[in-house]
Amino acid sequence: MLRKLLVWLGVTLMVFSLFLVFVYVPTERTMGIVQKIFYLMVPMGWLAILSFLIIFVGSIFYLAKKSRRWDNLAFCGAETGLVFTTLALIIGSIWAKPIWGVWWTWEPRLTATLVLWLIYIAYFMVRSFASEEYRGATFAAVVGIVGFVDIPIIILSTTLWRGMHPGPIIFQGGLEPAMLFTLLVSLAAFTVLYVLILTQRVSLRNDQMELARLKELYH
Repeated sequence: MLRKLLVWLGVTLMVFSLFLVFVYVPTERTMGIVQKIFYLMVPMGWLAILSFLIIFVGSIFYLAKKSRRWDNLAFCGAETGLVFTTLALIIGSIWAKPIWGVWWTWEPRLTATLVLWLIYIAYFMVRSFASEEYRGATFAAVVGIVGFVDIPIIILSTTLWRGMHPGPIIFQGGLEPAMLFTLLVSLAAFTVLYVLILTQRVSLRNDQMELARLKELYH
């Protein structure tokens, strides 16, 4: 029942978000139509960070309780996080080309986001290289906890260092009310979509683990 409600809420918010982006919100005077990528780029970055927060929490509880369900949560968070971090980098590059004139520059926030992507890769690498599954889960949990240090760097990068990336205009009142409203709806829509994807993936992985346990039990 809850999943059906989330599906309907997600579809409604996504359709409403598309209407706001392409019909309601005014075109930004300086950047023009390219600025509308902003309403997709920010949610992708938010979900990349949210995913690593889930990895961080799941990893701490896995090391504390040695429960596979916490490891499954962290693992599925890493899967979805890698996808959204990749999308954030790609969409950011698409936005940067017409605005900055380059696809990529070693700007603080972009660089920190690339480091986050590499940490996601490292999370899966240590799991695959471990000789035993529980060792891989433990090593990955350590990566998930230590790697979390990159999250505040990403968040504070435009404040701590001067770069080409716009500053925290959302919190400084730099967005028109219509733009802020559109951004918030877009964030809500993608967050609901993310929750649906993550819960479905966690449920599937838990079922896979249970099937594997039953096979070992009866063979």
